[in-house]
Amino acid sequence: MTSFLFVTSFIGLVVLVPLRKVMIIDYKLTYPSGTATAVLINGFHTSKGDKTAKKQIRGFIKSFCLSFFWAFFGWFYSGGDSCGFSQFPTFGLQAWKKSFFFDFSMTYVGAGMICSHLVNLSLLFGAILSWGIMWPLIANLKGEWFPATLPESSMKSLNVAEVPGDGTKESGSLKRENEVFVRESIPLWMAFVGYLFFSLVSIVAIPLMFPQLKWYFVLVAYLLAPSLSFCNAYGAGLTDMNMAYNYGKAALFVMAALAGENDGVVAGMVACGLIKSIVSVSADLMHDFKTGHLTLTSPRSMLVAQAIGTAIGCVVAPLTFFLFYKAFDVGNPDGEYKAPYAIIYRNMAIIGVQGVSALPHNCLELCYGFFAFAVAANLARDFLPEKVGKWIPLPMAMAVPFLVGGSFAIDMCIGSFVVFVWQKVNRKKAEFMVPAVASGLICGDGLWILPSSLLALAKIRPPICMNFTPAH
Repeated sequence: MTSFLFVTSFIGLVVLVPLRKVMIIDYKLTYPSGTATAVLINGFHTSKGDKTAKKQIRGFIKSFCLSFFWAFFGWFYSGGDSCGFSQFPTFGLQAWKKSFFFDFSMTYVGAGMICSHLVNLSLLFGAILSWGIMWPLIANLKGEWFPATLPESSMKSLNVAEVPGDGTKESGSLKRENEVFVRESIPLWMAFVGYLFFSLVSIVAIPLMFPQLKWYFVLVAYLLAPSLSFCNAYGAGLTDMNMAYNYGKAALFVMAALAGENDGVVAGMVACGLIKSIVSVSADLMHDFKTGHLTLTSPRSMLVAQAIGTAIGCVVAPLTFFLFYKAFDVGNPDGEYKAPYAIIYRNMAIIGVQGVSALPHNCLELCYGFFAFAVAANLARDFLPEKVGKWIPLPMAMAVPFLVGGSFAIDMCIGSFVVFVWQKVNRKKAEFMVPAVASGLICGDGLWILPSSLLALAKIRPPICMNFTPAH
């Protein structure tokens, strides 16, 4: 496992390096987590005499404490499946079943405060289109588009842009950040040579580890990796969601179909891990570059630090897995650590081997239609007058709720609403306080993950399960 990680993870560090200026400066992608980290770092290093900095630090600390203690409080009520404030049926139980509810995630409220209004409204539009309209209509076609005897969770059943500018001139601070970011360049030849070197190593090494994945399949995967990495990093910059696992699924289906019936399952799953690793690491690097851009940090230093962290992860991750595997009953469907995704990915590989015929009816036609819509929407944004084009939703943002549900979009829109009201009340104060407050919400909620994970390892469960059922 360590060897596999070493030959796949480092490609993600070089695949998008030539596009870092495009993603960070030209497209002005927000990368909310990277921005939140930068605000935290800048807060620690700002002169104590700066009144604005003092206000930002106080705002950060207040929102950080609020977010952390809210997560701590909510933990006591989450002792079971579908329990706790994260499953609160804000708009009623029927809407909750369709994933329309506010799940009190301070992380995504904070991310929504950092992202533009258009991104958040595009997310909500995508959620309404998918979970509010399409899925209920398709569910009524059970027996026609997919067998009526299959549950909705079956793989063969129901569940299988250009960034808007803010129209303002570049501030002096932003201009300085851009100059520092591009001053210390990372040579393009280094990125290309690195990608070629790691690709050749993988093409030789991976078939030796997994004979089912032939060398030419690995070559195809590395030809696809740059475009998939760009799409994922772009989406992460808009919404803060790293969708690497979904791009891994795409590789899984393609490789399983190419490898055929005998080797398809193993080949598909290995290709999934390969693409997922590259795409995930490249998006994480862009988050780090965004942090470096806002903190005036050397891009080369960020790249080296990411490489060191990746090397450590290649060793620590397998050791952590085997620690869990030896200490707990991982994979037992009746145990505490069911590892459900292992079964899901294997079933997806089996479907990939069976080919297009295994998909529900009209699945490909819907794919073609939405692909055409995404192209048309982006062309319209480019060529229509700005006063019209700025209202066209972003297809990349719309796609995220199709996969993760509507609650995520509602969280983001609540963050956007907070910013909207704040700007109406006191625009000047909102301009410099929103990033600090939003960062505090993200960091506080994220920090609670560490103690909650330690409690879970110690088998200390929340004492209360708060859930909601219809009145009788």
